[in-house]
Amino acid sequence: MTVSPCRNNFFVTHKDIYQFLLAVQENCLNNNCRQIVSISLELDWVDPLVVLDKLAQANEINFYFENRGKGEAIAAIDAVAKLQIDGQDRFNQAEYFIKNCLKNIINFGDPHEPFTSPRFFCYFSFFNQNIQADYPFPSATIFLPRWQIAVKNQRCILVSNILITANTNLEKIWHNLWHKIELINSLEYFSPKLDFLSTNFSKQSVTQGTEFKRSVVSALEKIQASHLSKIVLADALDVRANHQFNLYKSLDNLRQIHPNCYVFSTSNGKGQNFIGASPERLICIQNQQLITDALAGSAPRGKTPAEDAANANRLLNSEKEQHEHSLVIDFITQRLSQLGLSPQILPPRLRQLSNIQHLWTPISAIVPANVHPLKIVSQLHPTPAVAGAARDVACAEIRRYESFERGLYAAPLGWIDSQGNCEFIVGIRSALIDGDRARLYAGAGIVAGSDPDKEFAEVQLKLQALLKALV
Repeated sequence: MTVSPCRNNFFVTHKDIYQFLLAVQENCLNNNCRQIVSISLELDWVDPLVVLDKLAQANEINFYFENRGKGEAIAAIDAVAKLQIDGQDRFNQAEYFIKNCLKNIINFGDPHEPFTSPRFFCYFSFFNQNIQADYPFPSATIFLPRWQIAVKNQRCILVSNILITANTNLEKIWHNLWHKIELINSLEYFSPKLDFLSTNFSKQSVTQGTEFKRSVVSALEKIQASHLSKIVLADALDVRANHQFNLYKSLDNLRQIHPNCYVFSTSNGKGQNFIGASPERLICIQNQQLITDALAGSAPRGKTPAEDAANANRLLNSEKEQHEHSLVIDFITQRLSQLGLSPQILPPRLRQLSNIQHLWTPISAIVPANVHPLKIVSQLHPTPAVAGAARDVACAEIRRYESFERGLYAAPLGWIDSQGNCEFIVGIRSALIDGDRARLYAGAGIVAGSDPDKEFAEVQLKLQALLKALV
């Protein structure tokens, strides 16, 4: 087994770490305080999804986040600090919670190295208050994990966040740390074989197709009357399997089927998980360089190269799809400008996934040091890509048209580190898993010129792609 503390690239012994913990505890004793020690260690390469499978407990919250195309994956297990809230002030409270926690974190390791700094994992619901009383996630969850394991290409980093007080049993903490390292090092990689053959489903749409199409017709009337220019209407599919869903195999399927998407999973510590494979990045900040995606307008992939190219060409030249896409670009640039940023629109392109393709325009900006990532998230969410325009009117209409709680669907999920780097995605192409039951979500953007039958077909296409991966 190889274990190397990530501290300025020179070797640090186990004794050094233990002495460091003793010094922190002495400080806690002298000052009557609590502190969090964040220890980063480089391990032999291991699959974070396997670590999640073996270490996560049903009564603990966790988070999984992977982009295979970027060679990155991270698993966050259990919480050493956590905030769960509802209400309009959730982003401000989340920002305050993170800043307050950072004041009490001491790093053993170099926090400037990739993946070595402690990360806060965040997931927010679409609306700031869930109307459905029994929806299993609050409208905001922010936590600092007890265990964080990440890979970037061939490098594997474990971060252990440990709460230290004057009364902490350091011997117990110490032995638990090295036991976990031994356990992680013994794990094997998941089999790359796709596994979606043995699941039988009973399926029931939350809203019938006729009801969804009727909502589209009604929305088009409001667009025609200039009450709004776009609204995103979602549909949900309830399924029940002949056994408990296997979260880890489903995630493994998703990352193989959708290697260019963000595969994610959250757990509420009560038995429910929200998972998906999202093509849409909300924001990514690295060394104060922000990039966000305008992703709207879609067409199916073709069965042959010629058909695929024809579909792409129609998408690129569709006035209706271009209008839907431009609404998102305009919204993002305006919102970033209101925060004092200077957004730069990069050349448009196609985002081609396994079963669908989208119009995609990346937008970049430099983030001033005084602008916290969550201020940007709160300013952008929800974009017209998942809500509509005008946003407030569209959100009110969504509440009226949709008979189910969106919850985490189409909402921001991601992480923030101690350096202000972050990555948030939009939780689309997603499902809420509860034992042998799952609710799958997908939506379509309705603008002038939308056809109810085609919009319903687009939603079904998105639902089937997710359903295929569940086992």
